[in-house]
This record gives sequence, structure tokens and C-alpha cells, in this order.
Amino acid sequence: MAAFLTFLILAALIILYNLILIVPEREACVIERLGKYKAVHKAGVYLLTPFLDKVKYRREMREQCIDIPSQGCISRDNAQIEVDGLVYMKVTDAYKASYGIENYHRAAINLAQTTMRSEVGKLTFSELISERESLNETIVAEIDKASDPWGIKVLRYEVKNITPPYSQIQNLEKRMEAVRESRAEVIRAEAERSAKKILSEGERQEAINISEGEKQRRINEAHGQASEISIQAEATAKGIEMVSQAVNLPGGKDAMKVRLLESFITRIGEVLKSAEVSVVPAEMAQLKGFFEGMDQVTQTIKGSQS
Repeated sequence: MAAFLTFLILAALIILYNLILIVPEREACVIERLGKYKAVHKAGVYLLTPFLDKVKYRREMREQCIDIPSQGCISRDNAQIEVDGLVYMKVTDAYKASYGIENYHRAAINLAQTTMRSEVGKLTFSELISERESLNETIVAEIDKASDPWGIKVLRYEVKNITPPYSQIQNLEKRMEAVRESRAEVIRAEAERSAKKILSEGERQEAINISEGEKQRRINEAHGQASEISIQAEATAKGIEMVSQAVNLPGGKDAMKVRLLESFITRIGEVLKSAEVSVVPAEMAQLKGFFEGMDQVTQTIKGSQS
């Protein structure tokens, strides 16, 4: 009796297990009845027909990341490159993912590898390094187009590692060194040109300043000479005016004559002293004393008359 009850309980549990289906939020279950597709059940609780209905496939509906193994590729410039990547995809149709392809994971990996080899072969090694983003977009578009009948949506593709051969790395390092040296030469040339330009501007400004100073000096000298000439002319005119006034006074003409004679005799004496050759007799220099005496006599006579 106890064994019979145990058998009934186990049978009831088996029936309940096959009768009630609980589908989590992240999954979708493909149901078959007697080996034929019946329905796709998403998140929730469902009642199945025992021994007739069966959960054939459970599909992950969240976004999945598939690691693409590293593989050898040949670029357009015949460089041997090892490339691997990551594919981010999501099941959008559980029915197609179950009946449209045997294993969509393996199919997505193989498709990503073949597409990667095809796209890498269109680019040179330098373009592959610099245009990685464009390569990712192209691979995503090709895989998404091919995987649409499988109920798969490819969201993005990322090239993870690009490993060139050692010889290519050396060539790339030499090229980068040449580029850096060329940039350094350009910078040095620009610096030298700027220094020469600044130096020439300084020399030019210095020459301008010197010429402006010389010009101002000459202007000042000219003004000084003009002022000096003006003052001398005024003094000479004043002296001539005073002399003319003195001449017009009584006895002025006689005094002028005596003054002229005195000046003449003084100049003659100076010439005779400095000259190596005598032009006139030296006794002429003694006439000064004679005329001085005559001038004193004349002054005495005029004073007595007055």
C-alpha cells in the first residue's frame, strides 16, 4: 500500500512537471507537440499537455557576446596579419533561431571570420590600423544581412587585436621614426625662420631708430646753426647800426679812420710774425706806435678846443 502511494505521488509530480511550464524573463521556449512545432512561449506560466507537448528549444533573448578566435589574414599589400574580434548579437525570433539554422552561435563565428578575411583583404596594413572603425561597420553590415534569415540581429562588431608580423612591425617603427624626424626638421626649420625673421625685424627697427635719431640730430643742428646765424646777424646788424650812429657824431669819422688804421697795423704785425718770408719791411710794424702817439695828440687838441 505504501509503495502504491509513493508511485502515485511520483506519477503526480511527473505529470505536474510536464503540465506546468515557467518561462523566465530572459528566455523564450519553443514548444513541439508530437515532434511538430506548436508555439513559442515567452516569459510567464503556461499549461502543457502531458506527454504530448515538449519544450524543444530554450533561446537566450538577451544580448550575447561571442568571441571570434584569432585567424590569419592577408592584407592588400600582402602583409600576414593575425586578427580577432568580438560579435555582439541578439536573438530576435526564437522560431527562426531554432529551425532556420542548426547552431547560430557557430554560424555567426564562421560568418564573422570569413567576412573579416574578405574585408581585411581589401585594405592595406596602414589602412587597417587607421580605419578600424570603418572595418567594424562594414563587417556588422555584412553579418547582419546574412544572419537575418536565422532570426539573429548583429548589433556591433569590434576588432579586438591586430597582430602584424615582426618584419612589418620593424618597417612600421622605421616609418614612424622617419615621420617623427621629418616633423622635427620641419619644426626646427620653422624655428630658424622665425628667429631670422625676428632678428631681421629687430635690425630693421634698429636701423629705422638710428636713421630717425640721425635725422633729428641734423634737424637740431640745423636749428642751432640757424639760431646762431640769426643771433650773429642780429649782433652784426646792431654793431653796424651803432657804428653808423657813432660815425655821424662830431669827430666820428676821424675816430673811424684812426680805428681802421690801428686794426690794419695790428693785422700787419700778426702777419709779419707768423710769416716765414717778409713781404714788407719789418719797420712798418713800428708805425703803430707812431700812429698811437698821433691819436693821443689829436685827442688832446680836441679836448683843448672843446
